[in-house]
Amino acid sequence: MTTLNTMGVAYAQAVVAKRRQLWLGLLVLGVCVLFSGHITEISLSKFFNNIGAFTSYIDRISHLENGHWVVSDPVEWFWGWKKWLALMGETLLMAYVGTLLGAFAALMLCFLASKNMTQSTWVVFTTRRLLEFSRTVPEMVFALIFVVAFSLGPLPGILALAIHTTGALGKLFAEVVENVDMKPVEGVIATGGGWLHKVRFAVLPQVASNFASYALLRFEINVRSAAVLGFVGAGGIGQTLLEVIRKFYYADVSALLVLIIATVMLIDTITERVRHRLLGQESAP
Repeated sequence: MTTLNTMGVAYAQAVVAKRRQLWLGLLVLGVCVLFSGHITEISLSKFFNNIGAFTSYIDRISHLENGHWVVSDPVEWFWGWKKWLALMGETLLMAYVGTLLGAFAALMLCFLASKNMTQSTWVVFTTRRLLEFSRTVPEMVFALIFVVAFSLGPLPGILALAIHTTGALGKLFAEVVENVDMKPVEGVIATGGGWLHKVRFAVLPQVASNFASYALLRFEINVRSAAVLGFVGAGGIGQTLLEVIRKFYYADVSALLVLIIATVMLIDTITERVRHRLLGQESAP
């Protein structure tokens, strides 16, 4: 009986200590939030005083020029669907080519950034810093630089996406390579194979499905990014979206947003199924 009482007291003390830690953590979190809000000059009064401007804008893009809801006349709402679909196709091609170029560059560099595949510490360090630079600088900054260099059009957007994709996929690919089973690699070395033989016959068969899955995931991200890059003149539907926003063509804004959202949802659905199938095939016996 004494033992049970002792255990009960110990349990109660543990519960009290756990609750104390929880409340202390919430207090620290609250202080950090308030401190962050003060440093960044977040004004709740400004937010609530101007929330009506946001809701009124949503109301305006939900109505046609005649005051009716946009869904009441889809023909009037999507009057420029042919032109917009062509621009959306350009955006998809930008994302596709940028992802393809970036994935190929990441494939070339990921093995140099992997410690288990490259013995030279200097090469690993240099390659990783290069990948960090590529993914740290936002696509928008690269796009602005390339717009100045190559003028307006899809090319600056493609190059910006390719460089950022190289950095992002290069890191993911390198992490996959560093976690491969090294026994096949040792087998290739034992038979006299060189570095390229290790990559081709020992590593690539283990990581190919993961590489393809990550590349498809990056393509989803690049579709969204390509739409935004048009804001700086890098081609695609984003340039038209910025134009209608500036000219206060409210119905056109909502039509373009619906088109972009629907396209991204379709791409996400298709690539998600492909990625799951690839990973499922890898895990199958």
